[in-house]
Amino acid sequence: MGITLDRRSLIQASLGLTGGLALLKSAPAAAATPSGEPRPWWELGLMADPIMESQLLHFLAGTYSAQSDISEVLDTASRIVAGDDWSWPNEWVRTADRIRAMGDVSLSRRHPISAGNAYLRAANYYRAALIHHPEPTHPSVVATGRKAVDAYNKALPLLKIPGTPVRIPYENTTLPGYFFRAPSARSIAPLLIFQQGRDAWPEESKYVIDAALARGYHCLIVHAPGQGMAIREQGLPFRHDWEQVIRPVVDFALCIAGVDSRRIALLGWSMGGALVPRAAAFERRIKILIPNPGVLNWGDASFEQFNMYFPELMPLLDSDPQAFDAAMGQLMQQVFLYRWYMKDSMSKHGVSTPSALLFELRRYNNEPIVHRIRCRTLVMDGTAEAFSQGQARLLFDALECPKDYMLFTAQDTGLLHCQEGAQAVANHRMFDWLDEYL
Repeated sequence: MGITLDRRSLIQASLGLTGGLALLKSAPAAAATPSGEPRPWWELGLMADPIMESQLLHFLAGTYSAQSDISEVLDTASRIVAGDDWSWPNEWVRTADRIRAMGDVSLSRRHPISAGNAYLRAANYYRAALIHHPEPTHPSVVATGRKAVDAYNKALPLLKIPGTPVRIPYENTTLPGYFFRAPSARSIAPLLIFQQGRDAWPEESKYVIDAALARGYHCLIVHAPGQGMAIREQGLPFRHDWEQVIRPVVDFALCIAGVDSRRIALLGWSMGGALVPRAAAFERRIKILIPNPGVLNWGDASFEQFNMYFPELMPLLDSDPQAFDAAMGQLMQQVFLYRWYMKDSMSKHGVSTPSALLFELRRYNNEPIVHRIRCRTLVMDGTAEAFSQGQARLLFDALECPKDYMLFTAQDTGLLHCQEGAQAVANHRMFDWLDEYL
C-alpha cells in the first residue's frame, strides 16, 4: 500500500489487523497531525483506546436513523476504562438496560412511540456491547444478543416499521432475518438483499433499509454465517463459498409475495464487499451487485496488514505453524487488541488457532471466479479506506460485466470505510445509481 510507518500509519496498521472491522477508522490524535495540519474530523480524540475511540463514530452515526442519541453514546464512552477488557461490554449493557427500562415504563403507560424509540436504541446499545467483547464464548454474549433481538422486535410494531422477522432455510437449520415490505408498493417491487460484514449486524444499517423502503424497494436482511446471532447463538461460522449462503436467501425471497424476481439487488457492506462478488459469480438471479467496498482478494488484503505489522513473525506461518501460534499467543497476552481480534476472528471463522485463522483467510479470494460475474455491478470505494486499500479498484478492473466505480472523497465526506459518519451522502449517491438500473 506504500504506507510510511509513522505514528499514524502504525496505528492504522494495527486497526487493519481487525480484518475489516467496519467500525475502526483511525485513532485519536492531538489537535494537529505531526505535519501541523488540523486533525481530521473523524478523529474524535475522546478516548485513550484507539479501537474504542473509533467505534464511537459508528454509534454516534446511528443518530441518523434514530438508533442512538449523542448524549447516551458519549455518556457511555465516558464510563469506559481503557485497559479493562470488560469495561466496554459492561457499560454498553448498563446503558441499554436503562434505555430498555424507559421503554417498558412508556409502554405500560400506553406511550407506544416513546417505547418503540427507546427499544430501538436499546437494541443498538446491546449490539454495541458485543462488537468489542473480550470472550466470544462467554454466556453473556448469547444473553445480550437475545436482549438485542427482543428489543428490536418490540420496536418494529410500536414504530410501525414494516419489518417482519423471518427464518430462512439454510442447510439443516435456518438463518434469522427480517423482511421489510415497501409501503408504497402496490404490486410487485424490486428487492434489495442487504448483508453486513465481519462485525456490524444488519439491523445497524437501518439508514439503508429506510432509504430502500422510501424508494419503493422491498428489503431483506439476514444474519448470515459468521454474523449476528447466526454465529453467537447457532455457532455458524463464515465460509468462503458464499454462494452457498446467498442461494437459499434468494430461494426464500422468491417465495415472498410481491417480490419481482427480475429485479433483485445484492448489497454487501465491509467484509460483505468481499463475499457478495463470490455469491454473484454463481447466482444468476442477481440483477444488481453492490460491494461496498469492493474486494478482489480478501486474503491478500488481510495478509498485507499482518505482514506489515509482524514482519518477523509471519515467515513462521508456513514453516512452523506451531511456533507461529506460540509467538502470537505471547502477543495476545500482552496486547488487548491482538487478544480481542484473534479470539473474535477465530470464533467467527470456526477455527481454534491463529495459524488456522490465517490459512482460512487465504481462501477468501475472488480472483479465480470474478470473470463469472455477469450482473451489472457498482463497486464502491473511499479514499480513506483502511482495511482493503486498493482492492476495490482491483475488483473493478477485473470485472468483465457492465460496471461502474463510485469513489467517495474528503470533499463529499464519504471517504471512510463504508462511508462511516456520512450516511446521507452514501444513500444519495448509491440510490441515485440504483434507481437508474433497478
